[in-house]
Amino acid sequence: MGGIVTHVNGYVANKDDLLKRLRRAEGQVRGIARMVEEDKYCIDILTQVSAATRALETVALNLLGDHLSHCVAEASAEGGPVAAEKIREANDAIARLVRS
Repeated sequence: MGGIVTHVNGYVANKDDLLKRLRRAEGQVRGIARMVEEDKYCIDILTQVSAATRALETVALNLLGDHLSHCVAEASAEGGPVAAEKIREANDAIARLVRS
């Protein structure tokens, strides 16, 4: 009897927290746009951009941590080309975060 195999993302346990953080960042970005529309002081806008950036970085780091502890850990236990691919993906994601 073959069952349907479904993939469970590593962040599933933190999904509600991630969504809450993303909604907060979304609100911050809308606030920044409003500040620009209202010709607010540049430094005040930059302060809010920095806060929104940190909020998204927190989401990214949480996702990365979940990916490493779930997807990469499982693939490493299996070994072989799947493990190598998951590690390469994680390295690429880390490099993108560092460059941003």
